[in-house]
Amino acid sequence: MRASSIKRSLGVDLTNRIKESRVLLVGAGGIGCELLKNLVLTGFGEVHIIDLDTIDLSNLNRQFLFRHEHIKKPKALVAKEVAHHFQPGAKLEAYHANIMDSQFNVGWFKTFDMVFNALDNLAARRHVNRMCLAAGVPLIESGTTGFNGQVQVIEKGKTECYDCNPKETPKSYPICTIRSTPTQPIHCIVWAKSYLLPELFGVSEDEAVELDTTENTENAKEIANLRKEAEALKEIRQSMGSDDFVKNVFGKVFETDIKRLCEMDDMWKERQAPEALEYDKLQESSASIEPTISKCDQRAWSLEENLVVFTDSLNRLSKRLRELQAKKSPEDSEPILTFDKDDEDTLDFVTSTANLRAEVFHIDLQSKFDTKQMAGNIIPAIATTNAMTASLCVLQAFKVLQGDLSHAKMVFLERSGPRAINSEALRPPNPDCQVCSVVRAEVAVDSSATLQDLVEGVLQQKLGYTDEFSMRNDDDLIYDPDEQGNLSKRLSELGIGNNCLLTVADDDDVEKDPRVVLELEIIERTEPSTDGKHVVLQKSIDIPRRPKKSILPEHEDAPTTNGTGVTGKRKREGEEEPFMNGHVAKRVAAGSAQNGDDAVIIDLDEPSNQGGAIMIDDD
Repeated sequence: MRASSIKRSLGVDLTNRIKESRVLLVGAGGIGCELLKNLVLTGFGEVHIIDLDTIDLSNLNRQFLFRHEHIKKPKALVAKEVAHHFQPGAKLEAYHANIMDSQFNVGWFKTFDMVFNALDNLAARRHVNRMCLAAGVPLIESGTTGFNGQVQVIEKGKTECYDCNPKETPKSYPICTIRSTPTQPIHCIVWAKSYLLPELFGVSEDEAVELDTTENTENAKEIANLRKEAEALKEIRQSMGSDDFVKNVFGKVFETDIKRLCEMDDMWKERQAPEALEYDKLQESSASIEPTISKCDQRAWSLEENLVVFTDSLNRLSKRLRELQAKKSPEDSEPILTFDKDDEDTLDFVTSTANLRAEVFHIDLQSKFDTKQMAGNIIPAIATTNAMTASLCVLQAFKVLQGDLSHAKMVFLERSGPRAINSEALRPPNPDCQVCSVVRAEVAVDSSATLQDLVEGVLQQKLGYTDEFSMRNDDDLIYDPDEQGNLSKRLSELGIGNNCLLTVADDDDVEKDPRVVLELEIIERTEPSTDGKHVVLQKSIDIPRRPKKSILPEHEDAPTTNGTGVTGKRKREGEEEPFMNGHVAKRVAAGSAQNGDDAVIIDLDEPSNQGGAIMIDDD
């Protein structure tokens, strides 16, 4: 019955194309659950789902495929299982994995007719965008933030890609504010999450997104002091597992460091000086409190309760790290622990540590729930927005399958606008874009091929590059004029295998007219070379010069995408910044490194926010 209704609604031709299609859904969160349901019920022939996350209690209010019994299970696998109840005959494949893993290469992307992005972080969005462009596969990009949503159709050479419009760079906090003069709860949370936690259980986070380590006059002294403190914390880290570990950490960051700050009289002429905490006194007054207090997440804990959670979480994290270290084999890298909003141990640590620091600096304490919102870059997601966005994705997919790109749209859900749904025509690619306005070529290599074979035999001899160029494998720099130590290494030693994409950037400024970016796809040969050439350019290519300036037509309301993936219209001259919840939005900190460092928005103008609710898209 359903199939016949779909055929009457969409027509025989489109229905058959849908049935024969093979599509990839990246992300099984808020949008992903809705989208998978739509794809299955619409009759898409084969759907592959990939997500690296597991189900958390906080997901259940909007990710309707999941139930309480699914908590801690992989999202992708459960989504596949539950979606089969909607359509038992659906052909579904699920992967509990990271879409950025090497196994999901260009060749794998080429096997799909279309890709749907339902992601929650910038890095993964950019990766899928690049892979779809390289594979020549249409991409339906989507994102939501509260009541707002966006759907964008991306097709190589025909439309703007995800990176054609620059994303806003999230503002970072100066080290001096985070380390010495915090004034808001978010400052203490960033300190606990991006400084103290990595120093104790990870690697030094001098380059954390939230921490501005620019060597300017205001920051320089604080950066130097921060590095001295990092060395002291490394010594304390050696006592991990001992009875004194908690006391050593507490004494260092809440007593010694604070007393040293108080000695800087000039710093406190116009603000209230911090007050150091006394560990022994606080421990005595908290002796009757049980660690289970951490389960009370809707109210701010007392100072004594925070000490109990701080102690318990430090011990839990210490035990975890030591267990990982004991299991480490000699060839493995040193294990670390990183913040995850859905990990109770790290969340308890960040909440209690931030609150102890807030008490020192006379800042309001926050509940575990509120801390999770700020540290994890969350706003309450709107299930209706996710459902509408997922539906719009499928409607745009119909136009792509029909080859009717001229009628496809950039679609916006906007609560504050005159209409809930607005759209505009897709724009052509930005000729200045360093992602889609590139030249692509295939290079065949055998097992003996070295980086030198590629650099000299292809890039210099065949394509005429000078020495002034750089080459990257994803984010890893493998060659530039000052980094030639890899030349003698085989490509396989550098992690370069079949379907890998290498990016070549022309840095030659002699002509003031460098070439556009070159993207090389590596094709492994199974048989050895018969002519002695280990690397062969598959066909000759012409690499044009970069345009001196953008030739995009003026477009007053052209779309621009912020760091969360939600696209809005470009601001006209003289307009205010976009409003969030009736107040002018101010962009401040960034998301976690693990989640791609999405932009966040804090409404600093709302007194009840006590430092602001962070706004990003749903996960």
